[in-house]
Amino acid sequence: MRLSNTITTITGGGSDGWDLFIKARKMISEGHDITELTIGEHDIKTDTRILEAMHAAALGGATGYAMVPGIDDLRNAVATRLTARTGVPTTLDNVLITAGGQAALFAAFRAALDEGDTALYINPYYATYPGTIRSVGGVPKAVTAEADNGFLPTFEALDAAATGAKALLINSPNNPTGAVYGRDTLEAIAAVAIKHDLIVISDEVYDTQVWEGEHISIRSLEGMAERTFVVGSMSKSHAMTGSRVGWLVGPDEAMGHVLNLLTNTNYGVAGFTQRAALFALGLGEAFESEIGAPFQRRRALAQKALEGQNAIRLSQPSGAMYLMLDIRATGLSGDDFADRLLMERHIAVMPGESFGDAAAGHVRIAMTIPDAPFEAAIKEIAAFTASLA
Repeated sequence: MRLSNTITTITGGGSDGWDLFIKARKMISEGHDITELTIGEHDIKTDTRILEAMHAAALGGATGYAMVPGIDDLRNAVATRLTARTGVPTTLDNVLITAGGQAALFAAFRAALDEGDTALYINPYYATYPGTIRSVGGVPKAVTAEADNGFLPTFEALDAAATGAKALLINSPNNPTGAVYGRDTLEAIAAVAIKHDLIVISDEVYDTQVWEGEHISIRSLEGMAERTFVVGSMSKSHAMTGSRVGWLVGPDEAMGHVLNLLTNTNYGVAGFTQRAALFALGLGEAFESEIGAPFQRRRALAQKALEGQNAIRLSQPSGAMYLMLDIRATGLSGDDFADRLLMERHIAVMPGESFGDAAAGHVRIAMTIPDAPFEAAIKEIAAFTASLA
């Protein structure tokens, strides 16, 4: 079968970054006891009340084709939420419901790029970002955010890379680094976007997980609402990862065209999961804080456990559910460190190199197991690192 160049080059001809995760899962299937600190999957399950709402909606008949843009009640709820949080007037005409944040990300790039167009993204990056750009025929171009600058992108780096580009993808709070972009960083990004006429795609799925500073949507900055798509999701804020309910927000004139894409791809999201998402949003900010609280608590546990040692440097995690550990003192790459940690201590972490060369010499820790084993794992990683350094 002769396949398209687009489909066969999604990973860029290399690894997709998940090698160690797959290796760890294989060891688990073989009966090994592995402490998994790899993927951003909550250790709590979706709240029973949300599942009951989903069940009631399914029994009530919400099992047929749902409206492709999403049910109006949910779109209105998302619009109201964003208006309240960002100050940007938002209506259901600005909102489309998608099959999770990843589908929203794909739709945004499909809307922004023609074949061969260049899209910038920040390195380190979530593993699917360059593949998503390639999957719509775009050319991914990484812009390095230096570890020594807290993994924050600078105007100079973005400006130097932006000539000829069409779009720019940002993510705050950030996966994998935990960086939260403050106003100064966002204003620098906005200045580059306006100067080079870039469409900005802002992945804000961790907007409820901010431990220091505040979440600011770049869409709220002057001149940015008309050139920005925002990706959102119920996955992280409400522990609904498997429900696959996300959204894309953008200028209403653009959303009509995106709707045509959704009609020809997923053709809507299951009505009963949308009803469950609507119920979940109605639980309010207190519930969202409850979902995020374990990660803030484990961040503090990790900070305390790593005090007074010199082998690991913890990149200050201001948000999200991850820690980035600088293990360059060991002389190992993130890949080699993570592999040895898995084989020798049965702890699985993600190599920094899975998220781009800007994270080389680091590993990413997902704070997604209960407190006691998490704290024990951090101490074990510290001891292992000290033995190598």
